[in-house]
Amino acid sequence: MKAERDKRAAILVAEGSRQAAILSAEGEKQAQILAAEGRREAAYRDAEAREREAEAEAKATTMVSQAIEKGSVQAINYFVADKYVGALKALAEAKNQKVLILPLESSSVIGAIAGVGEIAREAFGNSGQAEDPNPQGGQRGRGGSVPTV
Repeated sequence: MKAERDKRAAILVAEGSRQAAILSAEGEKQAQILAAEGRREAAYRDAEAREREAEAEAKATTMVSQAIEKGSVQAINYFVADKYVGALKALAEAKNQKVLILPLESSSVIGAIAGVGEIAREAFGNSGQAEDPNPQGGQRGRGGSVPTV
């Protein structure tokens, strides 16, 4: 009788171990499936973001091209300034970059950025801007060393 009980207990233990191994394997399988689905979704969203960024860049390039076609020098300045600042950013973010050497004409970058500000003001029609305190276009006071834009 005791042998019979020991036999049944051993069978139940073996069956329990078998079921535990099966459930563990199924859980691992499901985890891998969910991880793969997550990677696929992330790749899809990354691709969608790159596509939208490319569309925006294409639209901006088209708008700049149309402005250049109309003879707007500021559009050319914007395009050049954008690429120039992007190149400086790439240099500054390089992992092996210890020193960033700016050209002697770094003031031209500031001038190009000021041109971008002027383009924005023209595009948005000076909304939210205060009126020019000197409408005759005369020289403004030179009280500080920071140029006014």
